[in-house]
Amino acid sequence: MVPATPGRCTAGPTAPRACGDGPSKKSRSSDAVGCSLLARGWSLNGDEIALIKRVKNGTEQYTVPGGNVDPGEPIPVALARELKEELDLDIQQADTASRFTWLIDAMVSPPGNTPPRKLHMVFRLSISDYIRETLSPTEHDDTAGAGELVWLRWQETKDMALFPPVPVADLAVPAADLEAGAALLPGLDDSNYRWI
Repeated sequence: MVPATPGRCTAGPTAPRACGDGPSKKSRSSDAVGCSLLARGWSLNGDEIALIKRVKNGTEQYTVPGGNVDPGEPIPVALARELKEELDLDIQQADTASRFTWLIDAMVSPPGNTPPRKLHMVFRLSISDYIRETLSPTEHDDTAGAGELVWLRWQETKDMALFPPVPVADLAVPAADLEAGAALLPGLDDSNYRWI
């Protein structure tokens, strides 16, 4: 196995783990089962995608916008809330409905008091030039601090410190249809992912 590179996944496919494996630390969601569920959404505008850029320890890291699903909150509601909080995006104004794209099971040891297991559900949606111009240029996270909204061509994400490490650059075009079997991505753990 290739040694873990900060901010990059180096593993091949692994068997998915179920929520509830292992102990839980303090969490906003899913405390009873020992993991957090996150809803993330990458917005497309033409062939560019919106990411949150932060510099940590002198290294650039890019994050797919989104966050925790609150207890009892429907996933579509959580996605809409998170994109509104982080980008000031009203998903009702998107050109396309949000489409589930990937699921990634991450059990890594992040900094802070977050639980070690997080299930990231990644959705995508398309927005117009007009909506793109209305988005917030910065995002503030209580733990990670301020982040800058950046737009990158989807191919530029190859070999970037992207979290979660979704294979955006592997798509033929950013709006490409995916087979259902491609939705489950390799799991992350401390052997194949290291936080920046």
